[in-house]
Amino acid sequence: MPVSRRSVLLAALAAGVPACTAAEVPAPEELVLATGPDGAVFQEVGGALAEALADRLPATRVVARPTGASVENVRLLAEGQVHLGLSSLDPVDGALLSADDPNGISAVGRLYDSFMQVVVPASAPVRRLADLAGRPVSFGPVESGSEFTATRLLDLLDVPVDARNMAHDEAAHRLAGGELDALFALTGIPTPAVSGILGTFPLRLLDLPEEAELLADTYRGPYVPATIPATTYAGLGPCRTFAVPNLLLARTSLSADLVEVVTRTVFTESARIAADHPEASRINVRTGIATGQVPLHRGAERWFRANKR
Repeated sequence: MPVSRRSVLLAALAAGVPACTAAEVPAPEELVLATGPDGAVFQEVGGALAEALADRLPATRVVARPTGASVENVRLLAEGQVHLGLSSLDPVDGALLSADDPNGISAVGRLYDSFMQVVVPASAPVRRLADLAGRPVSFGPVESGSEFTATRLLDLLDVPVDARNMAHDEAAHRLAGGELDALFALTGIPTPAVSGILGTFPLRLLDLPEEAELLADTYRGPYVPATIPATTYAGLGPCRTFAVPNLLLARTSLSADLVEVVTRTVFTESARIAADHPEASRINVRTGIATGQVPLHRGAERWFRANKR
């Protein structure tokens, strides 16, 4: 019977590779973490992670770089412009994924899931995605996971829209101002951009149960039917949609010692990193190695082996 990578890793944990301390790690002058746009959880979680890393690596200038999110982060990693980056799982297939090639990208670990949210004014006649045909909608920033997945979904459904690119904060305000008929946001929940206007402008989330099944059947792996709980946004009730895992990625060329420190920081300081984000509180060692087709960085693998729970 084939043995999964997860089984091999967990079976090897008992070997107990000694962990290095931050003081023993050759500290780079700068460590750049690609995060996300205004109004998205990536930017806030990434900023909290950068602060935690700065404490662990006092000789290093840790920079949280705002970006369009997943697609841009994968590109910046591939180009060597950043060292670490947050990304949803679906846009990584075109990258060089390798735990050995120094020009490749590997994973520090799986963090939490993003949920696709299609937000419309509560009074809008829009009840399904087909009703958005020809209407102005925000797909999120250029090179974001929201843009990637929304484009993939609407192409699959053959629903042409007037797609606009903007940060979720700006899209929410334009939705409230009548300039947009919907915004697509693939991000953690609750999403700050949505929560920020909900008290002053009535909103509604579109149910996507059939679309979730279609995506999961067409693209095996990254998409899982899911429900946004009723407690997420006051008064909106539960919403059926789909979720995508989020990973922290790293340049494979980073030293194993450094990435071991990064991995330790993520999984031992998860409460601090997720302080204001309920979804990020799901960061844990047990699911951290479930990185799909992306191999773990050698430093991350070493830390997981030494920290079986």
